[in-house]
Amino acid sequence: MDVLTFGETMIALRACRSLALNPNITATIAGAESNVAIALARLGHSVQWAGRVGDDAGGELIRRTLRAESVQQDYVTTDPDRQTGILIFEQRLPDLTKVSYFRRNSAGSMLSFADVTPALAEVPRILHISGVTCALGLTAADAVQQAAAAAHAAGATVTFDVNYRAKLWSKELARETLRRLLPFVHVVIGSDDELTLLSGAGEEPSAEQPATGDSSAAALSLINQGVPEVVVKLGADGARFHNAAGSVHSPARTVTAVDSIGAGDAFTAGYISGLLTASTVEERLWLANTLGAFAVASEGDWEGLPTMSELALLDAGNGTAIR
Repeated sequence: MDVLTFGETMIALRACRSLALNPNITATIAGAESNVAIALARLGHSVQWAGRVGDDAGGELIRRTLRAESVQQDYVTTDPDRQTGILIFEQRLPDLTKVSYFRRNSAGSMLSFADVTPALAEVPRILHISGVTCALGLTAADAVQQAAAAAHAAGATVTFDVNYRAKLWSKELARETLRRLLPFVHVVIGSDDELTLLSGAGEEPSAEQPATGDSSAAALSLINQGVPEVVVKLGADGARFHNAAGSVHSPARTVTAVDSIGAGDAFTAGYISGLLTASTVEERLWLANTLGAFAVASEGDWEGLPTMSELALLDAGNGTAIR
């Protein structure tokens, strides 16, 4: 397989305004790792997603959606005793979304290394892990730690998106837990504040006042701790790559922002795709920024993501009709 990833995928309920105002609601699925898996599958890569779902309609929705998106799920466990988690997106402003989680004691939150072990028997080219999975609980954090160590030892490349969620855990616990992954990780991907939190360099963010910190200092700190590559997501400013030899900046693609949810996962998938095709650093950043732009320019976590043949659509002029 090209990529193995695992974590919790949930039923995603999307409301066009505050839930208190009785909005129309649409149902789909969402989860950082499955978003990445769908994006990579659309680009033509062989991807396995592992995790736990409830024995309920939500679990079936997740399975059906991933199956339709050509994401392999040979190692998905159905939990007969726990329900599939739910998250609610409330669109409060054109590009501001409130997210509420209902995932405590969900099937996905009970993920353990035993759920992932069978998938690691077929060593993937890349194991992709996410910090949000570590936030689900001790067994899930242990699963990420052990999977990263096992994949690293087997010769797989390990990519790691920090994906800090302040609603799920404190920055102190996040830093303590996530730093244990660094010896097994080849690529760290994160925003300015996430890399500052992880590295401990510079100002530390808080839920009330996120840091804008110096990503170069944070990246250098992580590289000095043995991480070969650090990729910084800079939003409208594009992205920057760092390694021991220096850094490379890539500007963002210009699009009209519709919904920023899922843009980070799309960016990460683009970068991983570039790794799989042995692209240059510049090409990897271009592809990452391109997928991020598709995500920002369309509604939903993953619904608007492109196939490989659609990447050039961003270069078409406004009002273009393909006939």
